[in-house]
Amino acid sequence: MEVMRYRLVFFTLSAVLLLVSLGSLLGFRLKPAVDFTGGSLIEIAVLDTAIESQEISEILDNQYPIASVQSVDEGRFILKTAEFSNADKDMVIETLSGQVGAVEVLRFETVGATVSQELLSKTVAAVILVTILITLYVWYQFKDLKFGVCAILAMFHDTIILLGSFSILGYLYGVEVDMLFVSAVLTTLSFSVHDTIVVFDRVRELRKRNPVTEMTTLVNTAVLETLSRSLNNSITIFIVLFSLVLLGGVTIRWFAVALLIGAVVGTYSSTFVAAPLLVVWDGVQKRLKKKK
Repeated sequence: MEVMRYRLVFFTLSAVLLLVSLGSLLGFRLKPAVDFTGGSLIEIAVLDTAIESQEISEILDNQYPIASVQSVDEGRFILKTAEFSNADKDMVIETLSGQVGAVEVLRFETVGATVSQELLSKTVAAVILVTILITLYVWYQFKDLKFGVCAILAMFHDTIILLGSFSILGYLYGVEVDMLFVSAVLTTLSFSVHDTIVVFDRVRELRKRNPVTEMTTLVNTAVLETLSRSLNNSITIFIVLFSLVLLGGVTIRWFAVALLIGAVVGTYSSTFVAAPLLVVWDGVQKRLKKKK
């Protein structure tokens, strides 16, 4: 089976996904959580009364600087505010209880502006550092720059699609990105590169045995020989993550969704983005040498 014959189809699908993701990032943007904006977050459960988020906003607006009220489940809400103390939080709960009955505090977090800026800068630094180290590692192991660059391009492909997915989820469902999401992004980077290296390592072994064989043939053989292993490995991960999405609870649900999207896209890109890129790069390289 000539998988690499369909590389234009793979590139077209990736281009569509990337355009949609970039469009959503530019149009909707990501919704940063308190981790990155600073302030306080109060998650509550209204136990006795059926109430909407708009009603909670109206009750609190006159007395407290509540930036937003988001419904996360039936009777459960997240209140985002300026930086609150415990005393401020207790007053908010007391005010609500007087209007709607029993209110339970499920979570209370406060992040100062300085800390949030530090987290943001460290997140950017971590992504840049990981990218550089992975490029250097793959380049060193395969003794060829094109392997490292193709692996990184596939990694960026996965990251952009994951970010775009969460900008759409943020627009549709109010999903915010926090430090758990950053962990999911970094995990996606490693997952993507791991599968890509498996394919590239097989290409390297085949090239040693058949130095005169065309790169297209080598890559096609490597993909076919590693595809079942990659799919079997990935399907077990998909099952675990899908179970977490369904049963893991509100606290880690979107973290599990991010990991699941990253795992699916990473499995696809290692075989159908990184490998075809290697074929295209090799072809361009050979044409340039002939011209010289």
